[in-house]
Amino acid sequence: MKTEIQKDIIETFKELNHKLGSFSETELNTIPFEGSWTAGQVIQHLIMGCSGFPEMCAGKTEKTSRKPDEKIKEIETLFFNYDIKMKSPEYIIPPDITYNKNSLTLSLLKIEKELLTVSEKYDLTLTALDSEVPGFGKFTLYEWVSFALIHIKRHLSQLQEISKMVIA
Repeated sequence: MKTEIQKDIIETFKELNHKLGSFSETELNTIPFEGSWTAGQVIQHLIMGCSGFPEMCAGKTEKTSRKPDEKIKEIETLFFNYDIKMKSPEYIIPPDITYNKNSLTLSLLKIEKELLTVSEKYDLTLTALDSEVPGFGKFTLYEWVSFALIHIKRHLSQLQEISKMVIA
């Protein structure tokens, strides 16, 4: 379980960093169409949504009375349905500012390192008691890390679409 999730963390962040690297500073901050976020905003949204895992994992947990990966299929079904337009929770809506590629890259590297540390240091089969996703209830630490990766993968698809519109 640990090896599998660590491999997924490395691969997902490698792909995200590669995608970020494909945008120039100007393209990163170009609105692809009305009502859309820029690529910089999408990446900032992911940074905001994937931060705080060490603190959450160090919080209250309990032994899990179900399979530790039981909710992953349900999360994937929802997040990989690209026909559904999701609304971001207020607290992870990125500000409408000019983003710096280097600073975004450094933030992503920090989060990748944190997720790898969490996956190594904590018992991922435990259920986190301090946080939950509405509609899903409490997640195990394994499901939380998986949720972050699934969230990133959904937005990788969005970044691909944005790049088609803004990269010359």
